[in-house]
Amino acid sequence: MSAAQPRPDVLMPLRNLCNSVKCSRDRVRDGESNECSGAFSLSNFWETLSEAVKSTSQEATKLSVMFSNAPSEEDCVKISESVQKSVLTLSTVYFWLPASQGVSLRKVVRDATAEVLDGLVHLLEAILSSPGESLSQEQLMSTGGVWAACDQFDQLPKDNRSAVLSVLTACAGLVKDALEEMEQALAEAQDPFGAVLDDDDEDEGHQDTHWSEADRLLVTQCQGLMKASGASLRKLCSAVRTNGSLETEERISQLDALTDAARDISPSVDDLALSLYPPVDRSAVDLNVCKLVCVLKKVLEITRSSHVCAEADVSWVEFLSGAVEHNLQKITSLLRDCGS
Repeated sequence: MSAAQPRPDVLMPLRNLCNSVKCSRDRVRDGESNECSGAFSLSNFWETLSEAVKSTSQEATKLSVMFSNAPSEEDCVKISESVQKSVLTLSTVYFWLPASQGVSLRKVVRDATAEVLDGLVHLLEAILSSPGESLSQEQLMSTGGVWAACDQFDQLPKDNRSAVLSVLTACAGLVKDALEEMEQALAEAQDPFGAVLDDDDEDEGHQDTHWSEADRLLVTQCQGLMKASGASLRKLCSAVRTNGSLETEERISQLDALTDAARDISPSVDDLALSLYPPVDRSAVDLNVCKLVCVLKKVLEITRSSHVCAEADVSWVEFLSGAVEHNLQKITSLLRDCGS
C-alpha cells in the first residue's frame, strides 16, 4: 500500500529544484569555459571535481531515500536546498576547466557532467510523478542512473592527450568493425542479405542482392582504401601516445585539430561500405571514395605538420599518403571501366 501522498505545496521546492537542475544542465551543455588569467592546476581541478561529483551522488541517494515515504514540508525544503548546492558546485567546478587545457578534454568532462545532471532530472521527475510511493521501480532505476554517471568520472581521461587517444582508439575500432563486416560478407558464398529475405523475394531479386564479378573487384579495391584508413588511425594513435605533448597551448590545440579531422574517418568509411552492398550504386561509391580520400589526406597533412610527427614518423605518413592515392587511382579506373 502506498504511503500517504504529500500535499501539492510540499512538492513545490522539488519542482523548482527540477527546473533549476535543467537550467544548470543546459548551461553546461552550451556554455563557454571561464578562461583563467593565472596558472591553472589540472590536478587541483580533478581533485575538486571528484569531491563535487561524490557530493552530488550522495545527495541523490538522500533525496531518493527521503521520498521513499512522504516527507514533511520542512524536509522537502532542506533536501532541495542541499541538492541545489551540490548541483551549483558541480557545474561551477566544470566551468573552471579552460578551453586552453584542450577542447577534447573539455568535451569529455562536459558530457560526463551533463549526464550526471540529466540523471538528477530523471530522478526528480520520477519522484514528482509518484510522490509518496515506496521507492518505485522508476525511482530506483533513476537513482542508479545518477550513481553510474558519477562513477564514470574515475575512468575519464585526465588530460587532453589521453582524451584525444580515447577518441582515436574508438574511431580505429569502428573502422576495424566496418572492415571485418565487409570481409565477412565477401567471404560468404551466399547472398549477403539471404538471412533476411524470403525464398520468393530471393528468387525475384537475385540480381539486386548479389555481387557480380565486377562488383567484387570494386569492393576488394575499396577495401584497400578502408585498410589505409585503419592503418592511419592506428599509426596516429601510436604517434600521439609517444610524441603527444601538453607543454604549450599550441601543442594542445594541434592534438585537438588531429581529433577533429580524425572523427570524420569512421563515418566516411561507413558511408563507403554501405554504398558497396548490392545493388552497388557506382555513382555513390565514387562520391564516397572521394569523400574518404579527402578526409584521409587532411588527417595525414595535419599529422605531418604537427608536433606528433617526429622524424621517424615521416616515412609512414608518406607511405600511407601514397597508398591512399594508389587506391584512389585503382578505384577510379574500375569505375571508369564499368561505366564505359
